[in-house]
Amino acid sequence: MRISRVTLYHLRMPMQSAFKTSFGSTMERECILLEASSEGLIGYGECVADRDPGYSYETAGTAWHVLTDFLIPEILKANLDSALELQKKIAHIRGHPMAKAGLEMVLWDLIGKRDGRSLQDLIGGVGDSVQVGVSVGIQDDQKTLVDVVEGYLRNGYERVKLKIMPGRDVEDVSAVRYAFPDLMLQVDANSAYDLESAKALFPMDEMDLLLIEQPLAEDDLWDHRQLQKKFTTPICLDESIGSERHARQALEMKACKVINIKPGRVGGLSQGIAIHNLCYQASIPVWCGGMLETGIGRAANLAIASLPGFIFPGDISATKRYYAEDITNEIFELNPGSSINVPNEPGLGVSVNSKALEKFTVKKTTIS
Repeated sequence: MRISRVTLYHLRMPMQSAFKTSFGSTMERECILLEASSEGLIGYGECVADRDPGYSYETAGTAWHVLTDFLIPEILKANLDSALELQKKIAHIRGHPMAKAGLEMVLWDLIGKRDGRSLQDLIGGVGDSVQVGVSVGIQDDQKTLVDVVEGYLRNGYERVKLKIMPGRDVEDVSAVRYAFPDLMLQVDANSAYDLESAKALFPMDEMDLLLIEQPLAEDDLWDHRQLQKKFTTPICLDESIGSERHARQALEMKACKVINIKPGRVGGLSQGIAIHNLCYQASIPVWCGGMLETGIGRAANLAIASLPGFIFPGDISATKRYYAEDITNEIFELNPGSSINVPNEPGLGVSVNSKALEKFTVKKTTIS
């Protein structure tokens, strides 16, 4: 396929409620939507970089710069028939995996539409739906936290992830576990601890958690190895896994027992699939994390989460969990049994609501 034109939309979307983690709180989510033309088809992709460099060094601003000045000019009018060909074409551009992932998603969408195949079919996923859970940000107090969790359980979610940070960890999690003793429960620290402060988490080993996600620094596989040896509960790595190579090193080092795969963070669906395949062969469970995606990125996450190695429910909640109005015409809803349907139309399987797109766009540019 030859991509002849790419339009970028810098979006700013109000969220249903504030989402607070160890690195900050947000009421608005920023991202970049990519719209590409190729041989009479229109394809879409989402770059998940947000406004601030908290979770990642990449921001919507840096991604805009890298996409417009380097990545898009590199692939315009090139003959690209697979995501791996695109990855080879841009391999000399160091870093910026979120920007690369958004561009790769466009190509997957175009190829699927050209061939009349869904993204799930293209990558070998199976099943009509995938199991999902919900991620709950840090609340003002334990009573509010328990009430929020109870609300999500009433909505039909069967797995909950709690964000934690020093001073808001064991007592918060204990309150939720006491209130809901049979709940599938896990926690996420977003690198808020070091080896010394992580000792405060030891009581969680008695709370029957699915996993403890990314307790230590993203670039510290060795200390995660040291910490995992002290826990029966599986340590899950997220930010530490930026590539298949990182995943291989983490597994060889026994730095974790579970890996969270976010295609938008690791450089694209092809890179997420490679990590999945590595873990699947090693019998290491993986699951799909979320980056507060719009319906575009959510559709891609649902497709990859249908691969066989995704054992735990993903952070791919229903649309209304995050947005009163999304930019896609299709709205993802929670099914009974805490699942969401995987799109089965060609490409990503979703279409863009032009009025919503215009409403949330703060900047736009076209490169041809």
